[in-house]
Amino acid sequence: MKQFTFSDMNRASGEILETALIEPVALTKRGKQKLVILTAEAYDRLKGQQQVQSYRLADAPEHIHDELMEGIDAILDGAHRDA
Repeated sequence: MKQFTFSDMNRASGEILETALIEPVALTKRGKQKLVILTAEAYDRLKGQQQVQSYRLADAPEHIHDELMEGIDAILDGAHRDA
């Protein structure tokens, strides 16, 4: 991904936007990425991806605990049938 500064954007916005039509472009300020410019198609693709969330066991919501226990029970039931 090509990187440009905010100052570059003020001086050469046309060039930067043309580049963003080809590949995502990062805009930096004080050496740190602050923004990414990407095509609407790429954005829609990213937006459509399922969000993944992780928890520590102690912090997980009750429904996650329930799903985990159901999965463990299913594994154990399968192991008992195979034995």
